[in-house]
Amino acid sequence: MQKAGGPPFVDRHYPKAAELLLPWDGKEEVEGLAVIGVPLSKPSISHSGASFTPGVFRRLLQSYSTYAVEDQTELLSSSKVVDMGDIVMHATSVEESYRRIEEAVSAFGDEHPSCLPVFIGGDHSITYSTLKGLTGKKGNVGVIQFDAHHDLRNTEDGGPTNGTPFRRLLEADLLKGENLVQIGIRNYSNSAFYHQYAREQGVTIFSMADVKKQGIAQVIASAIEYLEAKVDHIYVSVDIDVLDQAFAPGCPAIGPGGMTSEQLLEAIHLLGKHKKVCALDMVEIDPTIDFRDMTTRVAVFCLLEFMRGRASK
Repeated sequence: MQKAGGPPFVDRHYPKAAELLLPWDGKEEVEGLAVIGVPLSKPSISHSGASFTPGVFRRLLQSYSTYAVEDQTELLSSSKVVDMGDIVMHATSVEESYRRIEEAVSAFGDEHPSCLPVFIGGDHSITYSTLKGLTGKKGNVGVIQFDAHHDLRNTEDGGPTNGTPFRRLLEADLLKGENLVQIGIRNYSNSAFYHQYAREQGVTIFSMADVKKQGIAQVIASAIEYLEAKVDHIYVSVDIDVLDQAFAPGCPAIGPGGMTSEQLLEAIHLLGKHKKVCALDMVEIDPTIDFRDMTTRVAVFCLLEFMRGRASK
């Protein structure tokens, strides 16, 4: 039945999450959340189609409503998200792509100082450039990293890759080891050498054993309490391989023993409540090997849960 004031067969009482995402007009200053696609996956150690994720992410926003039943929150009533589009990568040069990311993020911070960017990767190598672009605008920044891996490989053996972003940040003095908290690090995913390097640098590590024993809520509370006294802002980086392979089939580095999607979503919801969180990235999703978009759907839910957290502040 056609409804008055609108096209036929449209249920106006069932708003879609896609309605949260507004295209940027290229002129207005953006406040609140903004989605920025960073479609780079050439530096991935393993084959990766993560460069396709931003487009799939936007499409899947069509699949969900904007209403959270548990606390009766309507996201549309509190905020919307501006879609800033994708940063254009260079066709062949990884270094040029990194430069473009850094330059775009830096300019974005100048033009929209009140905005909180949500970077949709891409592989994890983008975090070096996104964080570097932000550091000059945000002062002393700490990082909460969800990951199965330390991502502290050296660059001498293969150049900058998705296994090196935090090593590069530490060596460039853009991030202090004591200001990096890693959550979800798990067995048989890291070498003893890089685990020892993390400890020597003062990195705080919550393994999957810690997550299981303490519970994700307590781990997040501990991470925030530790960082908020040391830094001005907190950058959240979500490598989707922190999830168990049962929840993330579209991940290049799948493995057993990881988080459930419920644990990750709870963590992101809690972080959304905290005023010092200044940016979020979600990386290492490969839609070309995913099953029914399961993995990208987790990322979509992360955005929605982050928004729900912000709405409850």
